[in-house]
Amino acid sequence: MKKEKSAGAVLFKNDKEIQFLLLHYVAGHWDFPKGHIEENETEEETVKREIDEETNIKNIQILEGFKEKFDYYFRFNDILINKEVVFFVAKTDQERVTLSEEHIGFEWLNYHKALERITFKNSKKILEKANKFIKKIIVS
Repeated sequence: MKKEKSAGAVLFKNDKEIQFLLLHYVAGHWDFPKGHIEENETEEETVKREIDEETNIKNIQILEGFKEKFDYYFRFNDILINKEVVFFVAKTDQERVTLSEEHIGFEWLNYHKALERITFKNSKKILEKANKFIKKIIVS
């Protein structure tokens, strides 16, 4: 079995309310920005590079204290792959998004609408945990 590792972020902005960025992937699902960790790259470097490549958002701050993982299995060309995905929480004040070819749309959504829009259960759980984390930081 082949193993792969990716990193991504629950990216949010906080104008009058917290809004999360979701990307609409060509494959049809809605999820957070993420991608493969390249050789000699840290997880945080991957997050910054992937957000830049996928959205052209350059001004992000990864918040300390949040790191969640999940893994899943899928088949590609008859090879079983175990994929681990690491997520951070990142903040931006940049609203403008320029999509890469990997995506067909995006939305900035509040928590409840983002939770409805996200396709996969694992990502919904990440959003739930990230939202609680963000609320603690903003309140304190």
